[in-house]
Amino acid sequence: MATQTSDLLAAAAPRTVDVVRGIADNQLDLPTPCQDYAVRDLLNHLIEVVVNFQELALKRSVEWADKPDHLVDGWQDRFEAETGRLVEAWSDPSTLEGISPGMGMPQSVIGGMALLDLTVHGWDLAVATGQPYQPAPEAVTELRGLVEQLGPTARKMGVFADPPAAPTPTDLHHLLTQTGRNPTWPTTS
Repeated sequence: MATQTSDLLAAAAPRTVDVVRGIADNQLDLPTPCQDYAVRDLLNHLIEVVVNFQELALKRSVEWADKPDHLVDGWQDRFEAETGRLVEAWSDPSTLEGISPGMGMPQSVIGGMALLDLTVHGWDLAVATGQPYQPAPEAVTELRGLVEQLGPTARKMGVFADPPAAPTPTDLHHLLTQTGRNPTWPTTS
């Protein structure tokens, strides 16, 4: 069975997996558009997101304070496998029902947050490591509404930075600016 969330995750996942597979060991210390995060830090965060959002699909609480180093032997293969499990976890329609006990928000929003991290951090990692990245258009379209909904609270909590004053000629650029990113990173601030 599939849900809209699992379909969107399935469309987005291979694009981010390709970026992760394209990251070389000598790029792990490069800066990213996520202030204070090097590529290594962002990869560890993204792997943690992918694993934790599997648990959130099952309406279980997760621990965000643990910061293990996931970049051990076979980490790129593990990321791909865990991303596949993420898609599968959100494929049951019951995952979208009710309120997340661990996050206190509707489960449908939680599924969207997984899609947001997978999509936006895929872009972050791609630009940080000089790779091409084209997100799933259907994911970008879906995420626009989610980011507008979550944006004010996310900015208050420091999860999103204030949007830069930059033109947004594409849907992707709009999504990136609404999460506080500069779509032309690192060329301008």
